[in-house]
Amino acid sequence: MTNSRPTAANRWRAACATALAGVLCLGTPAAARGDAGDSRPGGSAWTVSRGGPAATVRLDPADGSVTLAVRDGGRTLVEPSPVGIVTEDADLTHGLRLVDRKDRRVAERYTTVVGKERRRTVDMAESRFTLEGEDGARVDLVVRAADDGVAYRYVLPAGPEGGAVLREASGFVLPDDAPARLSDYSVNYEQPYDGTTAAGAPSGQYAYPALFQVGDDHVLLSEADVDGRYPASRLVHTAGSGGYDVALADPSVPMPAEGPLATPWRTVIAGDLATVTESTLVDDLAPPSRVADTSWIRPGTVAWSWLAGFGAAQRSLETQQRFVDYAAAHGWEYSLVDDGWNTTDWMPQLMEYAERRGVGVLLWMHWTDLDTAAERTEQLDKVKKWGAAGLKIDFMDSDSRERMGWYDDILRETADRELMVNFHGSTLPHGIQRTWPHVMTMEGVHGAEQGDVQADDMATLPYTRNAVGSMDFTPMGFQFGTRNNTEAAELALSVVYESGFQNYAGSVEAYRARPEVARFLEQVPTVWDESRLVAGAPGEAATFARRNGDRWFVGSIRAGDAGTERVPLTFLGAGSWRVDVVRDGADGLVRHSQVMNRHDALTVPVLADGGFAAQICRAVPGRGSCDRPVDTVPVGTLTVTPARTDARPGETVGIEAGFVLDEAGPAEDVRLGARTPDGWAVDGAGATADELADGAGLSASWKVTVPDDPAYGTTEIPVTVSYRGPDARRGAPPLTVERTVRVFVAREGTVYVSALPFVSEKNGWGPVERDLSNGESGAGDGGPLRLGDTTYDKGLGVHAQSEVTIDLNGAYGRFAARAGIDEEKPDKGSVVFEVLGDGQVLARSGVLGPTDAAHAFDVDVSGVRQLTLRVTDGGDGIDSDHGDWADAQLLEKKA
Repeated sequence: MTNSRPTAANRWRAACATALAGVLCLGTPAAARGDAGDSRPGGSAWTVSRGGPAATVRLDPADGSVTLAVRDGGRTLVEPSPVGIVTEDADLTHGLRLVDRKDRRVAERYTTVVGKERRRTVDMAESRFTLEGEDGARVDLVVRAADDGVAYRYVLPAGPEGGAVLREASGFVLPDDAPARLSDYSVNYEQPYDGTTAAGAPSGQYAYPALFQVGDDHVLLSEADVDGRYPASRLVHTAGSGGYDVALADPSVPMPAEGPLATPWRTVIAGDLATVTESTLVDDLAPPSRVADTSWIRPGTVAWSWLAGFGAAQRSLETQQRFVDYAAAHGWEYSLVDDGWNTTDWMPQLMEYAERRGVGVLLWMHWTDLDTAAERTEQLDKVKKWGAAGLKIDFMDSDSRERMGWYDDILRETADRELMVNFHGSTLPHGIQRTWPHVMTMEGVHGAEQGDVQADDMATLPYTRNAVGSMDFTPMGFQFGTRNNTEAAELALSVVYESGFQNYAGSVEAYRARPEVARFLEQVPTVWDESRLVAGAPGEAATFARRNGDRWFVGSIRAGDAGTERVPLTFLGAGSWRVDVVRDGADGLVRHSQVMNRHDALTVPVLADGGFAAQICRAVPGRGSCDRPVDTVPVGTLTVTPARTDARPGETVGIEAGFVLDEAGPAEDVRLGARTPDGWAVDGAGATADELADGAGLSASWKVTVPDDPAYGTTEIPVTVSYRGPDARRGAPPLTVERTVRVFVAREGTVYVSALPFVSEKNGWGPVERDLSNGESGAGDGGPLRLGDTTYDKGLGVHAQSEVTIDLNGAYGRFAARAGIDEEKPDKGSVVFEVLGDGQVLARSGVLGPTDAAHAFDVDVSGVRQLTLRVTDGGDGIDSDHGDWADAQLLEKKA
């Protein structure tokens, strides 16, 4: 582990230099020094230390209770705090006596795929205290001390002695006046941090990690090695006290069928701020990797479109291809498709498109889509067959033992299929990335999705949430929410925040408007060989230097007034180094470069709530920057109009198409053309170019005539552009982009309701959609109309309570439609559909749920002047009541 302490650990590493990585090196009982002699029933105190913070365990001779304190030198960081556990069969919080003590040293070496540093060395002292209660029940208190903190857990023996665990007496007592940074507990850990004191915090429940300042040192409380054996926990506090008690997420925890029960580690990371932020204690306490071959696990930069279009963007193949294109043009490894894609049928097409451009696709899934073994087999096999690189799994929203067991299952099964994972709506990382290295990141943070994260909270997260594991904050959403920092500070988050997947939330337009952002993000990696806190304080500022290979990256943010940041470059090696800085200027971001050495200090003027980002490399004569070549693919935009239209037999449809090369050009052998189905006449030629530079384009137009006797319904006319990149390997197929014109041909005498004007409309959420399902709050942001496995081109998408009224004026004979819950909500909602003529109910469906077959309406509307289509709630509330009037049509009266 990396921290600011002189390392007593190095002496132990030398002694164990011949030991295999991961082997426990046994020490002497001196690892736990008995301050009151050997173990005695009358009470004793022992110190467990490895040269850094020490745990002092004391057995009170008066009542047989046990406390644990954390000290560093002569300073008490955590005051004597309660220790103990209560089961259905025994109260092991008092009346205890020590019956045995075993000591050892724990020395391990391991490598992670992501994190603050990839190569880790563990060196801990461990003491196991076997305690016996008045009724003979026993518990082992296992205490470990490392150079960056202290941890303890309980081990209850197997057998008839141990009933279910009811609670822990575990707690932490801090000095009343200790400054604190605390986050209110929520099941998704998405509350901001507030500044207070240990005793001054209001009564309530608080989330890990919780940060306290004691003198010049800091204490960060969390937990480690939480899995399906045991629930996660939170801290419970009463105002006026410096005490914070551990409360489990479940009212009881059963003993395992076989073997003892080991609880999670209660962890205390302690030391200066460098020690806290650079600590790997939580990972060090977790079980070793359960994935033998990690060669398939590739962290990287992710283009994420949610904050650039929300659900509508996820339902649009064109939008998702645009984000894949941006990733391909800038050397980003992945593109993430979020909630909404599962209502579409084009995902295999997107996967193929991305694969041709060297971009992996990550897919969002709700955890309930994966909460049974059968669902996991079906869904994981499906997305793996498509070619998905990984999953973003969302909305677990629980710390229960049952949900922790689900994490065990999904992690095992995704690893088996070589699918990387990002958890949102999740618990905290508890060392999960050591045990399951395909976990690239986790949310569990008041992140950028909130739209109004304050600068002081951004400057708190490096010392709290991000100190215990990768954090998916999703920065770079320049187009979204309220900006409470500068653009340079936002760019700096790519270094300040550690995450194996950096899910950047900007729109393509936002990136292209900020060329210095795009340039820096091409260079900054997402994995680190070394991380150092250079300067800062919680809630005020944070400056980090992180190394990948032979390059350093620096990110600096502040909350408060403008000023000058001074960064000593002592972390560099000897010799000359080039320092490229990106900072806020008068008209946007500016870059400057200079040659410096480790004896220099970098000074950068920063704006209020501002910051800067920097890249540092060895100075080479003739090279003016640290930038390195990036593998890119030329990408462009194909625009085709109309996207859809209606036509009658024999009518002509005009089609216009244009292609513009956006970036990463040139493109060679460019061809633009259209294909028509048999029987459709086409007038017009395509266009070609030997080469297109960035910004150049091609255009073409066609007139397409519908046959006199066509196939009724929708006919697709593909318009395609193909081209090659200058670096494409010989014989490789060209890159293609395709857009489709959908021509709907209706039978004579049929009029679709979506083509008629509405006399009136009301809808439970957003507008009534024409030929789309109900979407978000804007018109045209819905997905396809899908009932079961069938997609419909025509119809209305509504949300209960809904009414749509149209004028018929007696001109039609029949109304027909298929009605049901849209497939967008496959497990929610219940509605009733009604057809009314001039205020009278003509037909009604029963209550329809998400798994019910569509209801077929065929209603006589002869003489009806106004037709109303009504959708009401089925009795369970209107949440997710997305109803479709699919293929809704009117048949004209026969003459």
